Amino acid sequence: MARRQLNSGTLTVRSLLVVVAVLAGAVLQGAAPASAHAVLTGSTPGENSVLKSAPKQVTVTFDESVALVDDSLRVLDPDNRPVSAGSPRHAGGRGNTDSVPLASGLKQGTYTVSWRVVSADSHAVSGAFTFSVGKPSATRATAAPPPAVDPAVGALYGIGRYVAYAGLALLIGLAVFVLACWPSSTAVRVVRRWFVVGWWALSLSTVGLLLLRGPYDSGGGPGGMLDPALLRDAATGRPGIALLARLFLLAVVGVALRGRPPESRPSRQLVAAGGVFALALAATWAAAEHAAAGIQVPLAMVSAVLHLLAMAVWLGGLTALLLALFRAPDDQPLPPAAVARFSRIALASVAVLAATGVYQSWRGLGSWDAFTTTYGRILVFKIWAVLVMLAAAAYSRRWTGRLLQVPDEERVLVAAGHGGNPPADPRVDRDGKEDRNGEEGPAHESPRRGLRRSVLGEVAVGVVVLLLTTVLTGTETGRAAETASATSTAGRPEVSLTLIPYDTGRKTLSGRGKVQITLQPGRVGRNVVEALVYGADGSPVGVPELRLTFTLADQQVGPLDARLKDERGYWGSDTLDLPIAGTWTMRATVRVSEIDQVTVEKTVTVDP
Repeated sequence: MARRQLNSGTLTVRSLLVVVAVLAGAVLQGAAPASAHAVLTGSTPGENSVLKSAPKQVTVTFDESVALVDDSLRVLDPDNRPVSAGSPRHAGGRGNTDSVPLASGLKQGTYTVSWRVVSADSHAVSGAFTFSVGKPSATRATAAPPPAVDPAVGALYGIGRYVAYAGLALLIGLAVFVLACWPSSTAVRVVRRWFVVGWWALSLSTVGLLLLRGPYDSGGGPGGMLDPALLRDAATGRPGIALLARLFLLAVVGVALRGRPPESRPSRQLVAAGGVFALALAATWAAAEHAAAGIQVPLAMVSAVLHLLAMAVWLGGLTALLLALFRAPDDQPLPPAAVARFSRIALASVAVLAATGVYQSWRGLGSWDAFTTTYGRILVFKIWAVLVMLAAAAYSRRWTGRLLQVPDEERVLVAAGHGGNPPADPRVDRDGKEDRNGEEGPAHESPRRGLRRSVLGEVAVGVVVLLLTTVLTGTETGRAAETASATSTAGRPEVSLTLIPYDTGRKTLSGRGKVQITLQPGRVGRNVVEALVYGADGSPVGVPELRLTFTLADQQVGPLDARLKDERGYWGSDTLDLPIAGTWTMRATVRVSEIDQVTVEKTVTVDP
């Protein structure tokens, strides 16, 4: 009978893996773009744009609603001085925008915009770009994006999340094991201390996360944890509300179970209330994580809750099984039937984890290419860790099958160490190992001892899975990373760079060399032109005159004079307007003295 159950379970696991693989291929193949972390989709002024006159405000737009904090949008002039004239706000009441007014009378030059917002999934994101008024200039401001989260706060927040996950697994997994697998006062006494540890771990980590939420959102250091203003702001945001709800639920369960004797059996009403409590507790994660933003939010919330509960039942149940195997009294050992029941519950949990995990992977990745992102690589590590855990689980099921085949009296003797009496079976020694002509090894090991070892291995791998899950939920999804990359590439003006050799015949440093012409963005419409003249030795040289014209012969357009001006180091212009796409001929006239000059030409492609 046990052999048939084992074969059936093996077939179920194999079938489940096949279904998961097919389903993963199907959903990833047909994925559509979406994201979880907020992604910058546009700005006014645009990135790297050159304006004729100074703007009155700067506005950035995202693909989802964002929360604004102090200094969420800063504008710095070429001397690295702020030029904002007010606080950031949502432009036109639209939640996916961040806008700040600018001071009047902005001078010519390059301005740096740095932004930092909190996306709908509670994660902070940041970035930076530049625009110019009149013409580009050197700037003392740094265009690198500010750090989204202070490193110390980020590390502490990650530790708090991990401890919270572990506490949830202990609370729910231990309770399910006692109620569904081994409903006895002995089981309650075995796991009670660790249940309390789980409650305290989840409670204290939640308090810590709530205190850290303020500096996490504002970008400050750990010193802001007790800042009343930051605490107030954190408590009114969605992540803060979810954490407060979690504390309330934990307080309710703490009051309900306080002083309850271990021997008392829970009523049906208490069990039903516990189920509602577990669902509500898991929902506090789903409401403030990746599931709360992006596509298919209602379905994603349900999937996240089920995924979290299945994880807690599996990992927490494994912990309970390990405690029962090592700490159960000798006269009341863990019944094999309880092990078999947990094996079936664990298999069901794995099925739920597989189904919800495939959906969440599709939602977080969107395409096979997203596996190259940080999120995708961490997900691959998690998948491998889960596969190793499944292999250990299959090994445990083999020991469970052997344990079910051992006679009842032998189980008691092996579990109790024989109490100093000879074993009922002469093949079983006092250490619980079978003695077959002096042979020892896994094949001859006591089923209970082997099960202890395999479950311990499962728990060890489960700790790694939990760690990877914590890192994964704090990482920008593959969809968001790809969307951000595509948006950044699309929003960044292209630059056309052309080198035109020249030779005036004059035997001087500037008599021959190259003219480097930069055309930005190299598309139809207004373009910024910059030209540098390099001498025979490759170093920049000054020339008395440099003229540049553009001609599109097949359309009989031109020549259009770029009207270059000497900018003391380079020649530039921002008035060139190219009306038609095509292959234009650039003619550069380089004069190096009163009588020595030469005209050279080269073609350049202008895109629509």
